[in-house]
Amino acid sequence: MDIEKERIAIERLKAFEPETEPYYLCYSGGKDSDVIRILAHLAGVKHEIHHNLTSVDVPETIRYVKSVPNVIIDIPHDRNGNRISMWSLIVKKGIPPTRIMRYCCSELKETGGKGRMKITGVRSAESLNRAKKAGMIKIIGKPKTVQKMAENIGADYEITQAGGLVMNMDNDENRRLVEHCYRTTSTMINPILDWTDADVWEFLQHYGCESNPLYQCGKRRIGCIGCPLQGFKGMKKDFIQYPKYKYLYIMAFERMLESHQKKEYSWKTGLDVFDWWTDSDRNQMTFDMFDT
Repeated sequence: MDIEKERIAIERLKAFEPETEPYYLCYSGGKDSDVIRILAHLAGVKHEIHHNLTSVDVPETIRYVKSVPNVIIDIPHDRNGNRISMWSLIVKKGIPPTRIMRYCCSELKETGGKGRMKITGVRSAESLNRAKKAGMIKIIGKPKTVQKMAENIGADYEITQAGGLVMNMDNDENRRLVEHCYRTTSTMINPILDWTDADVWEFLQHYGCESNPLYQCGKRRIGCIGCPLQGFKGMKKDFIQYPKYKYLYIMAFERMLESHQKKEYSWKTGLDVFDWWTDSDRNQMTFDMFDT
């Protein structure tokens, strides 16, 4: 196990710990979130462990999450108090979730902890996209105000394509910027940004964490049932293993078609949408297919 990486990650958590409230620790039930959960305990920082139910969580993951002590399970709701689920989002958006249009992640997983300093298990090694967009600290929201503040105090930062701000050094100026911004923005600390898969597994083994049982079943990533990010083969495997969810998706696609009758869909039924969504030959997404 890389003791130095563990030490640095702990120091990062200590450096940005909020004074007035606990960290909001984003817990998915995957291996990376187990690492940050253990690190927060080792660091001795105040934190709350939160898991957002998506309505398409794998049953094994839900059971594992519930087995972890002190996890707070949150159910997403809109401003009117109505529950947000994958099924309601499909109808609302008028399109299935895809690799390009990942509205499910933003509305089901990433809305929790607003106005809180969040700990995430984001790692650069997970994907090239994350390597480009993620920093050790990431601030989203009110970009002009944040950038002006960063420039005024001399913080070291980069601007993302989406208008966010990322920082890779925990110097005094960056700490001041985070303290100024986290109440009014979505501010995340990614303490294991530079960890490899080997670092993660060695750390968990060292601390006796068996992790989500789905990994022992051959899963390489823990996500939602039918998540497009796993590829079409993974999606099809999900629906063989969890056939009830195939039915639920088809029913949601039926309601989507009924709710957006003015759109010129080429699909006639919810099954048509499902077949297109899970077929690599048919699913050729272009931005001009939908009027969003």
